[in-house]
Amino acid sequence: MDCPDGELSILIVDDTQIAEINKEHLNREGPTNVIAFSMREGRFSDITPHILGDVVISAQTAEREGKSAGFSMEERLTQLLVHGILHIFGYDHDHDDEKAREMEKKSKDLLSIISQE
Repeated sequence: MDCPDGELSILIVDDTQIAEINKEHLNREGPTNVIAFSMREGRFSDITPHILGDVVISAQTAEREGKSAGFSMEERLTQLLVHGILHIFGYDHDHDDEKAREMEKKSKDLLSIISQE
């Protein structure tokens, strides 16, 4: 990711908690699997450049998605953590198909590196 050491906050919650965060911060209804809040952008991003941001993951959704896709919960949590970190670094999959493919490739690359360690 070509990034110096940084600090990342990871919060594992249930569906009720992530639905509240989703509504409060993104004005979206219901639970989701992962939400990322970047501290690398905005007016005050230069105050603490070593703080990357926050990744919030729903353990309940991760477990359901993992079972459905044939992954362990640990594998799904790792996938969602990588996905959230990519959002913190500016990757997006919601508004552009090309950007979504780029994010998917980067995710696969990072997960491959992680699985080798």
